[in-house]
Amino acid sequence: MKINYQEINMKYVLILTGIILIFPGCMSVVEKTGRFIDGSMFAEKTISVYRALEKEGAPSDIEITIAENKDNEKSMIFTVKKYPMMALRASYPGADGSFHFTSLEYLSGSTHGWIEFSLQLIGTGTIIFNDTDASASLKIYEIIESVNIIKGKIDRYDTRITGSDAVMHLRNRRERITALTEWMTQNPSPQMTLRGFHAYWQPVLLPETVPNRRRPENWRNHDDQFSRAEDINWNTGYTERLFPEDMRLVRDSGTLLRDWEEALYWIYLEYEWENIINLFDNNIIFKKVK
Repeated sequence: MKINYQEINMKYVLILTGIILIFPGCMSVVEKTGRFIDGSMFAEKTISVYRALEKEGAPSDIEITIAENKDNEKSMIFTVKKYPMMALRASYPGADGSFHFTSLEYLSGSTHGWIEFSLQLIGTGTIIFNDTDASASLKIYEIIESVNIIKGKIDRYDTRITGSDAVMHLRNRRERITALTEWMTQNPSPQMTLRGFHAYWQPVLLPETVPNRRRPENWRNHDDQFSRAEDINWNTGYTERLFPEDMRLVRDSGTLLRDWEEALYWIYLEYEWENIINLFDNNIIFKKVK
């Protein structure tokens, strides 16, 4: 009997994806679930895996997977353990070791479903593989920069959005997220894990969604007005005190809440982008582990 994976009941996916907000370590389960339903799990095979070594010789969180698709085309996939929602894809190096980054591939879930997209990247480097000691040496020459979302899929409850509609939705959301994280980075906070990020920023951005004891001291004044959206009374006075004018409607309409609930990993990724890029600043030595 032929199994149609597209017809798997999405409620089981939602159960799995909802876990990540409590247990971030389960992201790999969510990723594999999404790729299983989508069919992309079977599109490539792993040829080899290299893990970066820090100067003192201890393994770091960066890995390179050499993958080959069904057309026998190879590419390199860079992953960072702290950011399991993303992978940086690059061309397979030429004879001189030169390569270029092509895309950031994102996949994460929430209690509402999951989001997947490819974000075009630019950036160049060289990597030299040494078969003698099973090592590789990486050097990035052109800083890695993001361009625009080129494809994506959205699953929300029982609805799946694909094609140009998904790209439009995702690009609009990215505009909101980048505006938000640019504002957030102007109000510096300690570098945090996802769990710490969630705990620190939700009371600041969405104090109406947390207990009174966690709300900022200035979250409410006696003359504040409220606006109802998404079944919540939003303090528009607090919004005016917190956000620049062009971002206020996003909070007061409940759109920020939807972004926070459906794309927390994405917001964290954009917030951490400079830290991610800085990981590739220096020459990195890798050791073959598979």
